[in-house]
Amino acid sequence: MRIVDFLDKGASLGPQAPCLTTDGETLTYADVRRLSFDVAAALVASGVEPGDKIAILSANDPVAFACVFGISRAGAVWCPINPRNEAAENRELLDLFDCSVLVFHASFAPLVKRIRPDLAMIHTWVCLDGSVDGALTWDEFLARGGGPVDRSPVDDLAMIVGTGGTTGRPKGVMLTGTNLETMTALTLMGYPFDGRPVYLALAPLTHAAGVLCFPILCHGGEIVIMRGPDVGAFIRLIEAHRVTHTFLPPTLIYMVLGHEALDRANLTSLQCFWYGAAPISATRLAEALQRIGPVMAQLFGQTEAPMMISMMPPADHFRPDGSIAAERLSSAGRPSPLVTVAIMDPDGRLLDAGARGEIVVRSSLVTPGYYKNPQATAEASAYGWHHTGDIGYLDDGYLFIVDRAKDMIITGGFNVYSTEVEQAIMRHPDVQDCAVIGLPDDKWGERIEAVVQPFPGHQPDAADLIAFVKERLGSVKAPKAVHIWTDLPRSKVGKIVKVDVKRTLTGSPPPAP
Repeated sequence: MRIVDFLDKGASLGPQAPCLTTDGETLTYADVRRLSFDVAAALVASGVEPGDKIAILSANDPVAFACVFGISRAGAVWCPINPRNEAAENRELLDLFDCSVLVFHASFAPLVKRIRPDLAMIHTWVCLDGSVDGALTWDEFLARGGGPVDRSPVDDLAMIVGTGGTTGRPKGVMLTGTNLETMTALTLMGYPFDGRPVYLALAPLTHAAGVLCFPILCHGGEIVIMRGPDVGAFIRLIEAHRVTHTFLPPTLIYMVLGHEALDRANLTSLQCFWYGAAPISATRLAEALQRIGPVMAQLFGQTEAPMMISMMPPADHFRPDGSIAAERLSSAGRPSPLVTVAIMDPDGRLLDAGARGEIVVRSSLVTPGYYKNPQATAEASAYGWHHTGDIGYLDDGYLFIVDRAKDMIITGGFNVYSTEVEQAIMRHPDVQDCAVIGLPDDKWGERIEAVVQPFPGHQPDAADLIAFVKERLGSVKAPKAVHIWTDLPRSKVGKIVKVDVKRTLTGSPPPAP
């Protein structure tokens, strides 16, 4: 299936049903489908051929998201560009992806002005909602179009998504229609869908929140788009729109749990509240199951194998007697039905259940490779498996992720997984979020240090937190120092950026732009 085929499937179930809703205004399936034809025709009139790369630079917006279907209908490739990136990173991504058209919101005109001189390959610039020098207005762009266009993609390529920019030049992950169809099928077979779903998108549509729209469209569901991250509005919209499905990373779930409106809200419409993109505190997850409801649903994936390497639907969070299955809350669920998951040592040997090693994957979910980067593709697919870069183990059919390989700390000759220490710290009632890192140390090789973000109004004591961890994990895994910060550095999708934490603690300068 092409991306636009998900839209067409939804439209076949009722063209006048609501499709995209934002700020109280709704586009029906017929509206979005008509717009997809208009955008496709305008792209073809602008010289776009099947396989060409089209970028969208926008915050969450219904028209911007509707453009995705027009790109697909033209046989072109969607390249989502995160508006929270620095200008230099977005310039590099647009160049790497060979983008020929950029569609952007007027609010990003200053960024576009900075990067435009270095992007000669972009021949068409389109402003969605205003007039910007050197760019077509939205109406001018659509007026270029002619008759209906409905083309096939080249080599099934549907998307190119940027990743890996923190440690060097970013890579472009190629995702095919087959990858997205597999992800969608897994979502539909693994999680509850009763009736026409209503999906609330707060997280960026350039990431997980966007591709999770595709299974919603298959059921002719409504997608309620939030333009910005407002936790209070998120809670109100669940109640107002009778939302059935939503997704948030753990950091935002912690904010929902800390919001005064949560316990007064009627959340009974929820069927599936997905969480993922980063490890979640088992303590906070148990709290969410009690206060949000028995609807929490984990997913584990990565850009190279989107969303559904493993899954834990709501029912798996509970034992047969209805009590919370605490022993599973630290897992990433069970490997998905169409995915083979194994644990591998550095020499390519597959390990037995319970042994720790790198999580490797085989599936039609997995990317065919990195755009114009055969070396990175070969490294990621060594020994015939996709390498996730995560360390984990399998136990009784469940996958447990203990850390990113790059985040493991070797202290005093012992391997310490930062996630395990973070889980222990998060059990403290004063702690809202935390990050654990290793810093160079003459005695220990690396010493464990933690940065803690307390709940508002709470003032945890660093020595008490060290003792709290020592009591639960022992002295080897206890941090040597704890720092109390009012907030933690986060990525565009809410993940804690540990390299920035480490840079602050060591006083290292930021990397050159």
